[in-house]
Amino acid sequence: MAPGVAPRARRRVRGTPLAGAPARSAEDWWWDRLAPSGSGYHLLQADSMLLVLPTLGPARARAQRRAARRGRRLRPPASRPAEAKAKPRTSPAPAPQQGPDPGWGDRIPLEILLRIFGLLVEANGPMPFLGRAARVCRRWHEAASQPALWHTLTLSPPLAGRPAKGGAKAEKKLLASLEWLIPNRFSQLQRLTLIHWKSQVHPVLKLVSESCPRLTFLKLSDCHSVTPNTLIMLAKACPQLHSLDVQHSMVESTAVVSFLEEAGPRMRKLWLTYSSQTTAILGALLGSCCPQLQVLEVSTGINHNITPLQLPVEALQKGCPQLQPGPFSQVLRLLNLMWLPKPSGRAVTPGPGFPSLEELCLASSTCNFVSNEVLDRLLHGSPNLRLLDLRGCARITPAGLHDLPCQELEQLHLGLYGMSDRLTLAKEGSPLLTQKWCHTLQELDLSGQGFSEKDLEQALAAFSGTPEGSHPALCSLNLRGTQVTPSTVSSVISSCPGLLYLNLESCRCLPRGLKRAYRGPGEVQWCLEQLLTSLPSVS
Repeated sequence: MAPGVAPRARRRVRGTPLAGAPARSAEDWWWDRLAPSGSGYHLLQADSMLLVLPTLGPARARAQRRAARRGRRLRPPASRPAEAKAKPRTSPAPAPQQGPDPGWGDRIPLEILLRIFGLLVEANGPMPFLGRAARVCRRWHEAASQPALWHTLTLSPPLAGRPAKGGAKAEKKLLASLEWLIPNRFSQLQRLTLIHWKSQVHPVLKLVSESCPRLTFLKLSDCHSVTPNTLIMLAKACPQLHSLDVQHSMVESTAVVSFLEEAGPRMRKLWLTYSSQTTAILGALLGSCCPQLQVLEVSTGINHNITPLQLPVEALQKGCPQLQPGPFSQVLRLLNLMWLPKPSGRAVTPGPGFPSLEELCLASSTCNFVSNEVLDRLLHGSPNLRLLDLRGCARITPAGLHDLPCQELEQLHLGLYGMSDRLTLAKEGSPLLTQKWCHTLQELDLSGQGFSEKDLEQALAAFSGTPEGSHPALCSLNLRGTQVTPSTVSSVISSCPGLLYLNLESCRCLPRGLKRAYRGPGEVQWCLEQLLTSLPSVS
């Protein structure tokens, strides 16, 4: 007991003196400076040291406090209210901090919210934005649930690419959700894309035909089990459907032919993959089942088909004419095909041509049979042509292009990729192209062509003599693998301030370090500076 009492006695002596107490000594004053009263510390004096230790209080007092707390926890609940009422409230609860109003989203009118959501959907599509916005609040859920926002949709099973059993199970699970979503959310659907559907294409399109009368575009990519009844059902239920894309899907030719016979008069766009069954579909097109067709694209699949596609040009012009010029242009694309046009013959009269054709693409990675005579049969009645893609067409010459009736060509692609070493290419004639279209050309591709240095210099010099001091419209120039010289390149860069893309890869006449592609005005101007620096050494 003595050790516990001594500190209390000493602290009392060093505290405030009581009435009648003797005066404090200097030693007490120093003790108060080292451990003031009420500071929570006390002094412990030994023979050779003085320790300042925190005050823990007597052990008995701590034990009593622990016992009291333990007793309060074990006390029955009925005996607590009286003590709780008697216990004074020490301090009021702090006021909650002022934060943002949680109901601000409800104050936005629904019409304005729909307008905002519509702009976001137009820019990025309905998913995943609408799905996330529906979880914010009730007002946002109401806005995100409006069918008018769900006008474009892409559906793909989540386990696409997995084994067949897993993919079929995923398709059935998604189909169960679509049975409610399509009639309640997608009733105003206009564009639908199905990707990697193997077994449930018919049930999905059946739901679409029952609830989506405004459908205008359907794309089936890597889809199987598409039957004639499926497409006919869709054509009858969707009177506004005018575009069909079945590229890279296993669709029977009879299904496509039956669909074209039902919806042919209103068809505008058609995308096909060339196979042994494509002949039947093209036969239906030649039979004038789609007189309003504006876009026709036929391309090869992943496995390149070496069987030539025989397509009579004049019959195609008669079977798919534009009845009257309209706001939509005609587009014909025969991509990566061994296209073998049927001979015109002496008795065959020239076809009507494509008066509204603005884009013709005959690009191929292998040598094809398109010649000047075939190109004239296609384009002799197309004065409004804007884009001409003849990559891989090595039989086309500058003289044949110069005779075309189009006067405002904007994009001309004549690149030969991976085949120029096996062919005898023309060394002259490129000025015929640039002198005719220098005022309208925006993109020019001469990659792999065998024109000589002088010929290319004369051709590209045409961009320097634009009338009335106006700048050329050229913004993309591909000279990969040509014999262009540094002086010619620097001249065309200086004459075309809007040039944004310049490809000089594998150009043998250029200095090392500059044979690469330049993207953007900064890189193009850097190339010009380097060429101007290297010109004296080259000369």
